[in-house]
Amino acid sequence: MRASPDDAAARARASTPSHAAGPASRAELDRLLELAARDTGAHAGALFLLAPEGEALRLEVATGMPADFLAPWFGVGLSNRVPVADAVRERRLVWLSKPQELARRYPRTAIAMPYHFAVAAAPILTGSEPWGALLLFWPCCDTAEVPAPSHERVGAACRRLGRFLRDAADSGHPLTPAAYPRTASRPPVQEWEPAQALAAAQFAARLPGGSGTLDLEGRFTYLSETAAGLLGGTVSGLLGRRPWQALSWSADPAFEDRFRAAVVSRQPESFTAMVPPGRWLAFELHPDATGVSVRVVPYAPGRHRNAAPRGTPAPRGGPIALGELYQVLHMAAALSEAVGVVDVVDLVAEEMLPTFRAQTLGMALAEEGGLRFVGCRGYNPCPTEIFAGAALTSPAAAGTLADGVPAFFATFEDVMSAYPLASPRKGLHAWAYLPLIASGRPVGLCVLAFDRPHQFSGNQRTVLTALAGLIAQALERARLYDASKELAETLQAAMLPDSLPDMPGLDVAARYLPSVSGMDIGGDFYDLVRIDDTTAAAVIGDVQGHHVRAAALMGRIRPAIRSQASAGAAPAEALCQANRQLVDLDTGRFVSCLYAWLDLARHQALLATAGHPPPVLLHPDGHAEVLTVPPGLLLGIDPEADYPTTEIPLEPGAVLALYTDGLVETPGVDLDEAMGGLAARLARTGPQPMDRLAQDLIDEACRSATRTDDIALLLIRCAAAA
Repeated sequence: MRASPDDAAARARASTPSHAAGPASRAELDRLLELAARDTGAHAGALFLLAPEGEALRLEVATGMPADFLAPWFGVGLSNRVPVADAVRERRLVWLSKPQELARRYPRTAIAMPYHFAVAAAPILTGSEPWGALLLFWPCCDTAEVPAPSHERVGAACRRLGRFLRDAADSGHPLTPAAYPRTASRPPVQEWEPAQALAAAQFAARLPGGSGTLDLEGRFTYLSETAAGLLGGTVSGLLGRRPWQALSWSADPAFEDRFRAAVVSRQPESFTAMVPPGRWLAFELHPDATGVSVRVVPYAPGRHRNAAPRGTPAPRGGPIALGELYQVLHMAAALSEAVGVVDVVDLVAEEMLPTFRAQTLGMALAEEGGLRFVGCRGYNPCPTEIFAGAALTSPAAAGTLADGVPAFFATFEDVMSAYPLASPRKGLHAWAYLPLIASGRPVGLCVLAFDRPHQFSGNQRTVLTALAGLIAQALERARLYDASKELAETLQAAMLPDSLPDMPGLDVAARYLPSVSGMDIGGDFYDLVRIDDTTAAAVIGDVQGHHVRAAALMGRIRPAIRSQASAGAAPAEALCQANRQLVDLDTGRFVSCLYAWLDLARHQALLATAGHPPPVLLHPDGHAEVLTVPPGLLLGIDPEADYPTTEIPLEPGAVLALYTDGLVETPGVDLDEAMGGLAARLARTGPQPMDRLAQDLIDEACRSATRTDDIALLLIRCAAAA
């Protein structure tokens, strides 16, 4: 989104360096953010300000959680698919009531914060002028949907913020985003009387295990002696420090990850950890607006069974391992490089099967109201039907894609309860059905199958749902690429000869290889035209560039030259006519071309060139030479250009090689030297079929250097007199 003239004026005011907002202004901004959270019932919030250039949002201040938790969005481009950017760009409230809804609509956001919360993003406006965005968080879980916040209250909070920001700018003290986001200071908590504090400490000391408290930044503010001993430290050594920084054994991300989850979701969290040399501890985290209370007790894994009760839709489970998150991020980056649909299927299987310990992965594309199976990978024999014996086009699969909500089945019994007619699939016992949605449209379906019952934790469901969004975007790009490639190949084939004429006395072979980049379509062309029983015209050329426009011009110039050849025009005449036509077209592009008139009865050839590399002639005795042909101007430059003709002998058994510069051109190598190298390669070839010789020359060119240009090659061997 580009700023309007009014927006630009506001940004210009805001960027004036002589009017810096003071501490009092920022303190008032903090107060208004706190008020917004309190009035809407949110437990945390953040304020984003529009950057001076008007093209990005920058995080200014957060409340209820450290600003560092929002590090992925310190700076957000307005064109990005992020809730705050959508809210400002579309001038509307964005409400996401569940983690899986966030994962479906904003997969990158969900991967960066895979916790349980509901979130609203709203634009801060005065009239139609944007100033920033308000982000608010509420606790939530997978089993109950959070009611939508009051639009009236959110709107009132945004209007208050908008008026304050506008008034600050109008008064000459604009608020521009700070260099680094802040965390708003919380109002001071009620001071305890010494007797109350002592009683609370004694109460905590009497409880089994140990107790402590962390502030919202994760620093210990209280720790019982028992807790310090269990953790392997001392009270004095741990107070004021973060456990994952003060305790070497807690470098495992579980502690910090669960602490962040408790603060962001404002819900209790639990996990277990091993303290060297082999003691296990169980932790319970209980958050509120001021910090997190911690309970820590010894844990005996063999005597504790904390499995989720049967029928729990989304057991919370343990934290997402840091290694798993790195794997997910690696996959997200790799997906950006996948090209075709097969590449996406291979990459997703390679990354997801080991990461989530799945046995089989299947993928289908949404086409014409149904699903078309495009790939299955894994260790179980890959069927086209991996959902408990039901085809990917079954009501279960189609329904999952239609409503866009992932389906998770921890056991086959769960499948039976939802689809009583489902039949078991040997070796598979759990399934994750992930609808692939891109830009609000169904792209396809990804199915993960497991060889044993699998309890999908809430966090894992969120990550899988977010990954499905990334896969959908990659699959959509891959489908477009495959369609473009198919179109390019069809277009290229239509503009090159379907076949070369069969003439007595001539043995011919041709090859075309597009550039390795782009749409696999270029402007190189060749042709062989039979004029009569003993006469033919061979043409090869190269349109400037190797893209669709070059191919389109080739599609016009080749028929023009072919028509001249069919009419029996001599080389010079044919090139002059084509040159004038190209000048009249005024395309701004030039064409090189070599035209050879072949007289099989007299064993000679007439050659004319328009700035094209000269041909190579392999003589019957085995020596080869680069022919000398006076160069004419490229076609399309001067309508009065003429093209000198050269006559050469064409003995029986001789091979005339016409080619474009892509066959010989190598960075850093002189073109004359490169053409001499082609002659040397031809001289080294013994008698062999023309098709094999053509392929050998193409293969060697591909091996010798990185190609950056198209290649066209036309080989002509003159046989005995007709």
